[in-house]
Amino acid sequence: MNVSSLNKLLGNIDIYLLDQILKGRFTKDMRILDAGCGEGRNLIYLLQENYQVFGVDQNPTAIQMVRTYARSLQPQYDLLRFQVASVEDLPFHQGAFQAIISSAVLHFAKNTGHFHQMFDEMLRVVEPGGILFLRMTTGFGEMEKKAEMIGDGVYNLPDGSSRFLLTEKLLETVVEKHRLSYLENPKSVLVHGQRAMGVFVFEKG
Repeated sequence: MNVSSLNKLLGNIDIYLLDQILKGRFTKDMRILDAGCGEGRNLIYLLQENYQVFGVDQNPTAIQMVRTYARSLQPQYDLLRFQVASVEDLPFHQGAFQAIISSAVLHFAKNTGHFHQMFDEMLRVVEPGGILFLRMTTGFGEMEKKAEMIGDGVYNLPDGSSRFLLTEKLLETVVEKHRLSYLENPKSVLVHGQRAMGVFVFEKG
């Protein structure tokens, strides 16, 4: 398979999410929500392979784009599976999903309270035993010390961006609060001392 064909199959998927797919973490009998899906870059492969995927984003243009992708890949796809909504106010009932994808979304939290609102809401709509894939900026690798705090949990990073950081203390808090367990060891990838991006794969207790 050449690069062009591979890109058509996978889109611009998060490489760490692809890793979980290759490990068989997600199955076609699961209802999977991409919370903060944007234009659907992480859903192209899943749509093509007939996974039961849903998505929300607060940007109406992004939702229109992901609906267009879905309809082009599957002409009969139910476009109402993609909704304009914020992560802190998801339009789904409790325990509606077996898996949640949150990739590069929660580090846009405005403060610690906003982070908890989004995190709590995602855990509300995933059933016990369900999976949460989380990727966001962290304070690990001494990044909390290198960054400048400018608000409640929000930092100016050495790369010039402003992001909410998942710190060790905050991580411990949400793990205990939601009775989460790790399906594999968490990791934070240091980007040349500019930021740390964490990948966490949880199971809800």
